[in-house]
Amino acid sequence: MDCSFLSLEGKIALITGASRGIGKSIALCFADAGADIAIASRKLSDLEKVGDEVRSKGGKSLEVATHARNPEDLKKLVEKVMEVYGKIDILVNNAASNPAMGPLIDTEEKIYDHIMETNLKGYFVLSQLVGRVMREQKQGVIVNISSAGGVSPAEGLGPYCISKAGINMLTKAMALEMGPYNVRVNAIAPRIVKTDFSKALWTNEKLMEKEFKFTPLKCVATPEEIAQIALYLVSSAANYMTGHILVVNGGAFF
Repeated sequence: MDCSFLSLEGKIALITGASRGIGKSIALCFADAGADIAIASRKLSDLEKVGDEVRSKGGKSLEVATHARNPEDLKKLVEKVMEVYGKIDILVNNAASNPAMGPLIDTEEKIYDHIMETNLKGYFVLSQLVGRVMREQKQGVIVNISSAGGVSPAEGLGPYCISKAGINMLTKAMALEMGPYNVRVNAIAPRIVKTDFSKALWTNEKLMEKEFKFTPLKCVATPEEIAQIALYLVSSAANYMTGHILVVNGGAFF
């Protein structure tokens, strides 16, 4: 079967939160598909390790230390990518934070603000900056890594779920506005993914026992599985798909 529709040859992909977990897997998956990569996260040393893996596959990689909560950092990131590559075909917003768990009514305001500034405002600012580039190019694809918690709330994760619900609406609003410029915007909303970020969840035996009672597939997702879904969304296979929140939850029905 000819699967050339999944090829990203000649494409430039910018991925945030790419030093580990889902972001790293997406960077490596896109490199395998032929894209040249720009990756961002807070620690340059961690990014460089991912960049070395990309280069070992024969692709190009640009690593830029960036704090997702800092609009000036995001502006410099886009400027650097444009300076080096001259275009941005794909943006994957993946950087996220969840520094606390517990009841929503007991959440400190500074924690709430931290989560919103990183998860929602960070996505908004970078989508805005890259969206302007894509509008001029008259083409592009944005994928937001959201969460099933943005569709159905999870106990103890109130602010995080609120931020992800905001990302879902950001996705739809941008898809509506950017469609006429041939820019597609979709989101992936996983439930639990086996990453360091969510380790407190998937290593909790009692929580997983409860989870699997309502999850037909009886397992959590891997970062590589999410990366393959991202590849589908940014490829020509999904050319007529925009404004969609793709929930990936193993069939969970609660």
